[in-house]
Amino acid sequence: MPRGGQNRMPVQAKKRYFELIREGHTGAAASRAVGVSISCGSKWFIEAGGVLLADRSISPRLLTQDDRITIADALHAGQNIKTIATLIGKSFQTVYREIKRNSKPDGSYHPWWAHNQALQRRQRHKPSKLTFHGQLREVIIAKLKRRWSPQQISRFLSRSYPDQPAMHVCTETIYRGLYDGTLGTKAGKLRTGRTVRKAQRRGVAPPNKIKNMRPISSRPAEASDRSMPGHWEGDLLIGQKMTAAIGTLVERTTRYVVLVHLPYGYKAPQLRDAVIAACAQIPPALRKTLTWDQGREMAMHQQIETATGTQIFFCDPHSPWQRPTNENTNGLLRQYFPKHTDLSLHTADDLQAVAQELNQRPRIILGDRTPEEVMKGLLTTTNTS
Repeated sequence: MPRGGQNRMPVQAKKRYFELIREGHTGAAASRAVGVSISCGSKWFIEAGGVLLADRSISPRLLTQDDRITIADALHAGQNIKTIATLIGKSFQTVYREIKRNSKPDGSYHPWWAHNQALQRRQRHKPSKLTFHGQLREVIIAKLKRRWSPQQISRFLSRSYPDQPAMHVCTETIYRGLYDGTLGTKAGKLRTGRTVRKAQRRGVAPPNKIKNMRPISSRPAEASDRSMPGHWEGDLLIGQKMTAAIGTLVERTTRYVVLVHLPYGYKAPQLRDAVIAACAQIPPALRKTLTWDQGREMAMHQQIETATGTQIFFCDPHSPWQRPTNENTNGLLRQYFPKHTDLSLHTADDLQAVAQELNQRPRIILGDRTPEEVMKGLLTTTNTS
């Protein structure tokens, strides 16, 4: 051993010692393996407060033994908490809490002591109330059979047994009892019918969010005030049991309607191909922007933009009034395609006939002209210029 005692041994030797202990080696065998005396190993063991084994796998989001060694080395070197957090790839708050919670009583931070404390804290020393309190378990099961939610049961227990703390449980305890089997089989016990716990994605973007959306707030002013043609609104008419759909495109200034046939479904790839084909029939000067809601069917909007040269903007969530022309047109289309009917029965020719009928209907907003007449006038002006 180097002169000066057990704390002058390399950190890797100390780390290997504790790894061997956790693998089941005796203290003497671990000491010999790393090249220190048994008394030195014993001092390490006592200094760490013992060596606990992880009772279950440690989540990647939690600090590891290596992270704690890095923290201890950095603190010894006089580095601040923000720098330490950057070194181990954790937040400032995580490192701050780690040092505050797992330091020794004298305020010093030792990585092996800290790791042992963290493992000890993870162990559940007290069994759940539901495992040994029969009356409480029976009351909860009875309410679950009557389709009460865990929240309702927890509040009921507080009201009904105000002077009996043993009969009080939080909502989380009831959920735990359901999912670990303490309250019987999970199936049928929750109104949702859920049999596995729904993952909580705190701080993570929802999986259905469309990437690189351009918000409607950045749409050109000429599209908002309808002063210039070429700005469209789009949506889907959904049929019976959501098995088929029809795409609708409406020009904001002329109210001209284009119906998009979707014979192969209305997921993102099918809608992308169909919208590109529909836009190909519209002159480039009259397809400047397209406004859509945040439905997943428009997930490939960037490919549509590249192919058509049309900028696509997305409405705010749950804001159909931001596409008023399209919403009004969809109401008119329901006369031809009623709700809860099978839209897959309609051919491309059927859709063209319906669009033509709407486009040839005079509109008071257009001075009793038809959308077709206004669009033809714009096309003539475009071709002349």
